[in-house]
Amino acid sequence: MISLICASSAVAWGLSPVFIVVGLIIGFFVFKFVNDRKLQKNKSNAIKIIEDAYAEAKTIKKEAILESKEQSQKLKDEVEQEVKERRNEVVKLEERLNQREEYIEKKELAVDKKSEQLDEEKKNLAKAREDVEKIKAEQEDAKAQILEQLEKTAHLSKQEAKDELVSKMKSDAQKEAALIVKKIEDDAKEEGENKARWIIGQALQRCATETTSEMTVSVVSLPNDEMKGRIIGREGRNIKAIESATGVELIVDDTPESITISGFDPIRREVARLSLEKLISDGRIHPTRIEEIVEKMQNEVEKTCKQAGEEACNETGIFNLNSELVKTLGRLKYRTSYGQNVLKHSIETSILAGLLASEMGANAKIAKRGGLLHDIGKALDHELEGTHVQIGVELARKYGESEAVVHCIEAHHFNVEFKSIEAVIVQVADAISSSRPGARRDSFENYIKRLQQLEEIANGFKGVEKSFAVQAGREVRIIVKPDQISDSEAMFMAKEIATKIENEMQYPGQIKVNVIRESRYTETAK
Repeated sequence: MISLICASSAVAWGLSPVFIVVGLIIGFFVFKFVNDRKLQKNKSNAIKIIEDAYAEAKTIKKEAILESKEQSQKLKDEVEQEVKERRNEVVKLEERLNQREEYIEKKELAVDKKSEQLDEEKKNLAKAREDVEKIKAEQEDAKAQILEQLEKTAHLSKQEAKDELVSKMKSDAQKEAALIVKKIEDDAKEEGENKARWIIGQALQRCATETTSEMTVSVVSLPNDEMKGRIIGREGRNIKAIESATGVELIVDDTPESITISGFDPIRREVARLSLEKLISDGRIHPTRIEEIVEKMQNEVEKTCKQAGEEACNETGIFNLNSELVKTLGRLKYRTSYGQNVLKHSIETSILAGLLASEMGANAKIAKRGGLLHDIGKALDHELEGTHVQIGVELARKYGESEAVVHCIEAHHFNVEFKSIEAVIVQVADAISSSRPGARRDSFENYIKRLQQLEEIANGFKGVEKSFAVQAGREVRIIVKPDQISDSEAMFMAKEIATKIENEMQYPGQIKVNVIRESRYTETAK
């Protein structure tokens, strides 16, 4: 059994290579068969894909051909349309050129015709000139004959008659010129006064300022007379400390319950007044306390000045002024001129100047600025040398004001010739603010001097018999000698006197000059 099994195993091992070879051959044919089938199938698919692609390409080609034909037709239509439009434009241009050529031809014909007319007129003028020369020669001959006859008749030579005629014509011309000048002046004065009255009236209506102003306080009230002794102090040390710290003089007299402050500088007077009031209310009066209070009041007054300057700028609408100018402008709150507060006068002048400049078409900004700063020199005229105009000009230039504004300050008292309409407007606004009723008060001595000076100027002219200053110096009436001064000479005299008053006097407002010529003839009936 065992040997049989062994024999079977040996046969199996002997046949296994054969089976393997047979299996491989069979597998090879099977694999080839499968591959041939797949290859046949893939080939069929490829053929189908190629046919589909060919069909699709054919379709795309057909569509592309159709689309290109459409685009070609569209481009062709557009080109034809553009060509048509260009052709129409060319036709229109040809028509315009034809019309222009026809117009030029007509113009040439008209010019030729005009030239012929001008040639004809030249000929006529030449002929007329010859006729005029001929007539002139005849007139000269006739004139010579007439002059010769006149000389024989009048027993005067040609030169003598000419001189007499010229003298008479000169006299007549002077009378006629005086009448014409008077009529022109009257008409211009009436029209100018009406226009000026309207403009100034409009400006004054819109400028609502006070007609009177506050005075700088120079008297301090005391609760009782015992306070005078406390202010003086032992051996006068308190009053000396106050005067030394403030720079003013305290006058303690018999006036009950009051002390007078005397000093040229209004700022120092205000510091002294506030310091005294503070010391009186506090009750502690000694040199150390006085110095402390005076220093504190100086700071308060400086703040008040700055605040007053800012309020003035806000009221006039000027917001870009240098801070130092604003502070200096505020010092005018404590400065008066003929009883008029200078800061309020400056504000009023600025507003009036702006309104007048707007009405007249001038630069309102420059006019307002010049009006506000025109008297700024008065804030420092107690500390610096020179007039308030010179000080104001230096301040304005120092702090960057324009030359137009500086000129307004410089010219408002006629120190220099006016170079701009804004400077004239500032001067006029200053005069309006100064001379309106209630604005200023004048001393009796200045009033009398002005009246006397008016009469002296009038009496200085030849032919004046009497002169009278009336209406508080607003008018001067001059009576002339009728045998020495004619009517035309009286008119010219009034103008000369007015000019001399303007050049030699300083006065608010205007002064009317009236020259009166009267002739009287007396006869007695017997």
